[in-house]
Amino acid sequence: MIIDADAVQGSPLVSGLDAQAQATFARHLDPLDVADGASIVRQGEPGRELFLVLRGAVVVERDGVRLAELGPGAHFGEISLLTDRPRAASATAVGDVSLGRLTREGYEALAARAPAVAARIIREIVAGLGRDLVRIDDGLGLLLRERSLPRRAEIDVTVRGERRRVAMGTPVGQVLSPPGSGALLVAALVDRKPVSLRAPLTADAEVEPLTTDEWEGREVFRRSAGLLVLEAARRVAPEVAVRIGPSLSSSQLVEVDGCAELEDLAARLTTEVRAIAARRAAFVEEMWTVEEAMSHFTARGWTSAAKVLSASRDAAVPLVTAGEVYALCLAPLLPDASSLVELSLRPYHGMLLLEFGATLGAAVPPGAREQDADGGAPARSAEMLVAHKAWLATLGVGSVGDFNQRAVDGGVSELIRAAEGFHEKRIGRIADLVEARGPGLRIISIAGPSSSGKTTFIKRLKVQLQINGVRPRAVSLDDYYLSRDRTPRGPDGERDFEALGALDLPLLQAHLGALLRGEGVRTARYDFLSGTSLPSGGEQLQLGPRDVLMIEGIHGLNPALVGAAARAEQVFRVFIHPMIDLPFDHLSSVNPADVRLLRRIVRDRHGRGHAAADTIARWPSVRDGERRHIFPFLPGADAVFDSSLAYECSVLKVYADRYLLEVPRAHPSYTTAHRLRRLIDRFVTIYPDHVPPTSILREFIGGSGFEY
Repeated sequence: MIIDADAVQGSPLVSGLDAQAQATFARHLDPLDVADGASIVRQGEPGRELFLVLRGAVVVERDGVRLAELGPGAHFGEISLLTDRPRAASATAVGDVSLGRLTREGYEALAARAPAVAARIIREIVAGLGRDLVRIDDGLGLLLRERSLPRRAEIDVTVRGERRRVAMGTPVGQVLSPPGSGALLVAALVDRKPVSLRAPLTADAEVEPLTTDEWEGREVFRRSAGLLVLEAARRVAPEVAVRIGPSLSSSQLVEVDGCAELEDLAARLTTEVRAIAARRAAFVEEMWTVEEAMSHFTARGWTSAAKVLSASRDAAVPLVTAGEVYALCLAPLLPDASSLVELSLRPYHGMLLLEFGATLGAAVPPGAREQDADGGAPARSAEMLVAHKAWLATLGVGSVGDFNQRAVDGGVSELIRAAEGFHEKRIGRIADLVEARGPGLRIISIAGPSSSGKTTFIKRLKVQLQINGVRPRAVSLDDYYLSRDRTPRGPDGERDFEALGALDLPLLQAHLGALLRGEGVRTARYDFLSGTSLPSGGEQLQLGPRDVLMIEGIHGLNPALVGAAARAEQVFRVFIHPMIDLPFDHLSSVNPADVRLLRRIVRDRHGRGHAAADTIARWPSVRDGERRHIFPFLPGADAVFDSSLAYECSVLKVYADRYLLEVPRAHPSYTTAHRLRRLIDRFVTIYPDHVPPTSILREFIGGSGFEY
């Protein structure tokens, strides 16, 4: 089939030629029909053809960003025709499209037969490229005039101590090599601030890799996976409301509303997520005005995001997308989805469970239950999430934006009273559960991760137990440490004080057995100064008929702690953890681990004089111990206490903002400190005047009515 000369008349390539020359050009084009949605060329692929749009429309995209929509008469692919460079962009048909294709061989034949026509084509291609270059140059000039950037063509970057010179605007990922550890390179640290690997370098800087070996790197992977799920949901089930829920050790809860067939939805989402990942869909950051972003989110029903932005001080806000779903860009994401091909979803207790595969896999310690659908740790977390959201709903607080609005409208005192009242009611119920078990219950074992508020919780629980006629007697696991020279060592060769083997279990269990038999026992004591165990150096203890032992420590949920010293019905286990899940939008929420870290930073700096940088530096080790020794045993808890307070980030902000600013830019902790400052900045400030003295929050900000 030969393309008619009339079909090419609208093209600038031949607009100055006579009818005969246009006909000559048309005869050297190959006709090509493309169906709606079909890919014509892909970015990065080799090519040797120019395409002329004869009918229909073609969308041109680069790195997932839509550059243009071309109609009849427009052309694309000219650079590949003239050079051997890979395609600079992708082109996709919109509707049924008819094209004329000029191959390298076709052009050479045209040049041999009609050199004047071929020369005219080249001149028009070069002129078009020149116009594009001027347009880009004008835009760059305007950008530079609007920004306080150095007018330099090159900058100096330092990578692993090596200084090199690169072009201004070089993507940071181009100066980093894949890590040798086998971990996934997910983002970069530019002067300790996390940025996408696509981010351009605009000033002299020190650049470091951020991988899945680091806590911050794993969060980049999680956020990217979550956005991919939201994009997949838009494509396969646009009528279903999907929101990314709390993260677990190697998985993530996904909340679903409006779908009864979760098995089918999970299968379709898994297929689509993997298909998008296989196409290496780019995660693209865009700057939107706040007003534009609020309008976008409101129109799509993401009211939580719109409300957060209503309190923003900035004129523009970064958003991120992997297609058509946009979310708030609160931290960097992966450059593209290619490393997310192992993602899978399955139904889980009325939700979906997003599993990350081997990249973020976590081993289950011996003696812990597997995280399965019959009652593993994710199931208990799902139960806690439902309860947490239910009581927040009674306050009219469904998101960070809702909370900020309540605070601005003068509802602070009511929020504080309601949150504290919920705590007191829940503690009372736990005390009632203990009493209901009768005199056969003799041990209450309490565990929770760092900065969960265990100390204040225990004091308040003691009060409620005493009201019920139960007298608690404390046994500290810290007093049953082995002498330091007998402490087992971890894989790194350092003494592992968090291992169960760091306790003198035979001595502890012998004392527990004797106490439960009604015998008097001289308990142990541990001298922390000398690192020496004193097996009978503690207080004399004997249990009365209404006495119960209260044991608190990292291993409180592990059945091996008590062993055969007590029967199952004699032990009541309590897990305490802040389960805050206030969303910013459908992708991002307040992470309970971040809240605990903020609590610990404020407590350590405000009450103990410890620098925030040191607290942050120890945090990965603390969390690793929690993952190994606490969370796997969560299914064995008889009661769960959610220690979060809806208002606490606003109060912690008063202290944490300054303490985080004290972290030096050169310190490794600066990356986390910078992110936490951005987190608390999204909350309206509340001063601590109205926080009651019995509040768990007082354990961290001071002024508690309890003695510690």
